[in-house]
Amino acid sequence: MLPILSANDLIKPNPGLMFWTLITFVIVLLVLKRYAFGPIQAALDARRDQIQSDVDSAENARKEAQDALAEYRQALAESRKEAGRIVDEARRVAEDQRKRDIAQIEEEKTRQLQRAKEEIQAETRRSLQAIRDQLAELTLLTTEKVVRKQLDEAEQRRLIEEALADVDFQQFVGAEGATAAEDGE
Repeated sequence: MLPILSANDLIKPNPGLMFWTLITFVIVLLVLKRYAFGPIQAALDARRDQIQSDVDSAENARKEAQDALAEYRQALAESRKEAGRIVDEARRVAEDQRKRDIAQIEEEKTRQLQRAKEEIQAETRRSLQAIRDQLAELTLLTTEKVVRKQLDEAEQRRLIEEALADVDFQQFVGAEGATAAEDGE
């Protein structure tokens, strides 16, 4: 049975109790150090290493994200510059094409105007020649009726030339030229 302790007995130093308490403490300390502190410390070290690794990974990921963002912004700026250059080039090409088209239209207009003038002049010459021929024929017929005889070819020519000399064909050409000039304007 256990002796009953008084309140004084608890305060008094007991060397036997102190010895066994110390021995028990050392044994518990050695057991805890071998079986508990080592694995706990290893788990804490592993957790610390894992946390440090995660922090480093997060920092690397942040740096990579910033680098990617910078590259994206640079690529976007270059794309905008390229798009602007392409638009400017397209405008320049369109303007050049428009100028070429206008020049071609002007050339075609000039060619058609020149061709129309040439056709008008040719038609005027044909008309004047037809008028001369009809006038010569009428003159010949009139002369034959007046003279009542048949003229030889030399006499016909002389009379035709005299009759045509009196007619001013330049007024027809001048009137036609003025009309063509008004049409061209």
